[in-house]
Amino acid sequence: MNREHYIPFNKEFLLEQQIATFSEDQNKVDYFIKLFDIIEHYYHYEAFNLNRNLKQNYALFDPDLSHKERESFIGKSDFSVFKETLVTVLEHGNYSRIDKETLDKAFKDSDLIGLNLAIDFNAFKDYELYVRGNHKAKEKVTKFIFWKKEIEIEYYDRVMIYLNYNDADYLREKKVKLGKMPIEPGSVVLKIFKRVPKNDLETIFPNAIPKMSTTDKLLLWVPGIFGGVSLLSTTVIPALIRMYAAYKSGETLDLLNSKASLNQGLIALGILSAYLFRQYSNFVNKKIKYSKMLSDSLYFKNLGNNSGAFYSLLNSSEEEVLKETILAYAFLERSKNPLTADELDYQIESWFMTKLNTDLDFDVNDALLKLKNIGLGIETNGKWEVISLDKALLKIDELWDGVF
Repeated sequence: MNREHYIPFNKEFLLEQQIATFSEDQNKVDYFIKLFDIIEHYYHYEAFNLNRNLKQNYALFDPDLSHKERESFIGKSDFSVFKETLVTVLEHGNYSRIDKETLDKAFKDSDLIGLNLAIDFNAFKDYELYVRGNHKAKEKVTKFIFWKKEIEIEYYDRVMIYLNYNDADYLREKKVKLGKMPIEPGSVVLKIFKRVPKNDLETIFPNAIPKMSTTDKLLLWVPGIFGGVSLLSTTVIPALIRMYAAYKSGETLDLLNSKASLNQGLIALGILSAYLFRQYSNFVNKKIKYSKMLSDSLYFKNLGNNSGAFYSLLNSSEEEVLKETILAYAFLERSKNPLTADELDYQIESWFMTKLNTDLDFDVNDALLKLKNIGLGIETNGKWEVISLDKALLKIDELWDGVF
């Protein structure tokens, strides 16, 4: 797995861990708690403004709004501003965009359902997937009828899918069928899911249709055609022809042998039919399994849709920003000497590895920029330090007062 910027611990836990390092000085503890309480409120205010911006510029493309509601935002919603703000929120929340190579691999491979899914990408003007956090888990999958094998599957903790649908004229030209999906052409769909298998990303596309794989088709049609033609041509049809010819000519026929030959052919055809039915049933069972997975995604894994997804994204963004600020400030405050960005990065990543057994890629440059923007971090000749806790409280008070 790739190392991520995402910090898989909540802000309260990280705050407690940093407070514990100077717990002997109660004044420092009180100042530190108060400082980050105010900073948290400040970041919450920033998230509120981002949310207002997102909702304003998304409204014209929101499929959950009625025609009348959407029309009232003509000239008010700016798509480019919406997309830019959305990407900013995702970056703050330490989401990363899935590249084309990873997507193509996920579309070809399948860990759980073993089923090919066809997606008509003509439906979309643009589509993107963003992920955050990952883990591995053991799952049992059916390899043959009675044999189940335990395999290790990699999951994404969070996946956001962004779908920008083409307009109605383009969809008609390309003969795209949206089916029964209540999607307005030209709208933008956002969905957030949890615990999505890395190699089954295609299952969260709303227009994914199950298709037989090449293996399924070969197992079904090759024995069916060749076996059926062979049995009919060598046993069933010759036996019927002999019986009909004898009947027409009045000749004596060895009825016992003819019936036996015919019955053997019919029995063989019956066995072949049972085999073909079983192969088709396997495909149907995979479709049922896919439907179950889709149902689970909709009811148990879905964390937000369209404008409702903003709250989940902004909450993640706000928390990640605060966690990075807490860590950068605490480590610089404890350091006897100013640190370069690389030195601070190494100290924080080493602390996570030794203290919490977690390998992550701390976004030190982003954290330092946040400290600088709120007036707590100072850079001199490439080295960073922070102002003392008592001065930091005064500085953040000024920042908060300036907001209102």
